[in-house]
Parts: sequence; structure tokens; C-alpha cells
Amino acid sequence: MAVSEAAERLGVSTRQVQHLVASGELRPLARGIVDATSVERLLAVRGGSHVRAWSEPTAWGAVSLLSGGDAEWMGNTQRSRLRSRLRATTAGELVQQARERAEVTRYRAHPSSHRYLLDVLVHATEAAGRLGLAEPNTIDGYLASGKVADAVRNHGLIRDDEGGVVLRATTMDLDVVRNLANRGVVLAALDLAESLDVRERRAGRDALDRALEDFRG
Repeated sequence: MAVSEAAERLGVSTRQVQHLVASGELRPLARGIVDATSVERLLAVRGGSHVRAWSEPTAWGAVSLLSGGDAEWMGNTQRSRLRSRLRATTAGELVQQARERAEVTRYRAHPSSHRYLLDVLVHATEAAGRLGLAEPNTIDGYLASGKVADAVRNHGLIRDDEGGVVLRATTMDLDVVRNLANRGVVLAALDLAESLDVRERRAGRDALDRALEDFRG
């Protein structure tokens, strides 16, 4: 997709598209050309809005609070402000604002590597079933930002925006991520809400609506 087409699709200027490429949110293929799938994935996250994303610690704080945790890495004032924001936040806004909890990259891999990848990634246990979906064929999980290069090299991963392996690189303590992945559906719902699959996206956003409603109550 040409940069001008991407700008029209996203409702931004060509300069902003170039900024999105530089920041890694869109994938360049050649001079003046970006990957169309990366544009559609960005649209799935942002919709038609351009709400500023929260910082990574704040995004994880939101996941923690909505999951019944206390976001212990945040100060009391920050936590209080975030609670107030969450009470006034919609599911769509939450997806947009929490998008920088991890840097998401898709790859393709030989099927034989899938079970090994599951051993090194933090993923939401049986999350799809709890949200009324069949278990996906993709491998989707979190790992430490500094471990991405090792995972790519050790498992022969090839960058592919339509690939079946999703690596979500984060600087958050993986023990915290693991706890949040297993204690509820909020993290899994956020991941699903970014999907290009309409059914998965709807299931994720519906679950986030319920979590926000419970939080307000």
C-alpha cells in the first residue's frame, strides 16, 4: 500500500504515516510503500481515533486494576488517577490506550517449533475457551524485550505480518505478566480486541466492556 493510501485509510497525513513507520507501528516494504496488513492491524487497535497511548507501566497498571490487582509498581497518586480514568474509559479507548504494554511482531515458523515456543512465552491459559472461542491456531504470547532476538534465532522465525506466531515483547516483569494472564480474562481480551478477525475482536471488546462495568460497580 502506498503511503498516500495508508494516510487516507488511517485518516492522517502522509507525514504522520512516515512517523508511524519510524516508530515501528507500520511496517515499511519499500520506499513509499507500507505493508497493508500492518495498516489494518493499526486500524483494529485505534479505530478512527488518535488517543495518546499510556506508558508501558501505566498500561500494565490498567490490566492489573481491572484484573483485581493493585498495580504495586505504581505510586499511590498514579494509581488513584488511573482508577479515575478507567471509570470513564470505554473498551475501545482502553484498547487504544493500553497498546504500548508490549511491542507486537508477527512471524511464521515451522510447526515443529510451536511447542517449544509455548514453553518460552507467557500466554493466557485457556483464555479463548473462557471467552467462548475455539482455541486459535496461532502461537501468541509475551516475552522479555531482550529475549526476542534469541527466540527468532533459536526457532527460525521469519518476519511475516500474516504469520501464525505473535511475539509481544515487554519490559514488564514476566512474573507479573504471568500472574495477570492467569488470574482473569482482561489481558487475553486486550490481545483479542486487536485481532483482524471480527469474531475475536468482538469477543475481546465485549469482555473488556464487562470488566470495565464490574470495575465501576
